[in-house]
Amino acid sequence: MANSNLPRRIIKETQRLLSEPSPGISASPSEDNMRHFNVMILGPAQSPYEGGVFKLELFLPEDYPMAPPKLGRICLDILKDKWSPALQIRTVLLSIQALLSAPNPDDPLADNIAKHWKSNESEAVETAKEWTSAYATGA
Repeated sequence: MANSNLPRRIIKETQRLLSEPSPGISASPSEDNMRHFNVMILGPAQSPYEGGVFKLELFLPEDYPMAPPKLGRICLDILKDKWSPALQIRTVLLSIQALLSAPNPDDPLADNIAKHWKSNESEAVETAKEWTSAYATGA
């Protein structure tokens, strides 16, 4: 790991992510910025997202672990008001994977999708499968 001015915690977490990957999750730091990770999460089996490959970018801000990682537009409580410095990158990625297994329409990113999920879950699940097939297959 080239970036010697990284905090020891980030170095340790990165080493563990690379040496002990979680099933269905890969996360590797960018060569030119060790705070920037390219992440791939496989859609969990028996979920509407099964067979999907979800690509994310995770960024560790300067004040990490006092502040949560940045992940774009993902509605997850531990990335907002439930963050704790005791949590790690691995915890965040496992939580995203769990969210794919059990979406939470009570804390949505998109209200219209949450309403659809609540009013007709089976139709919403079919839509999620179609979108996964159309937009999240392949590496």
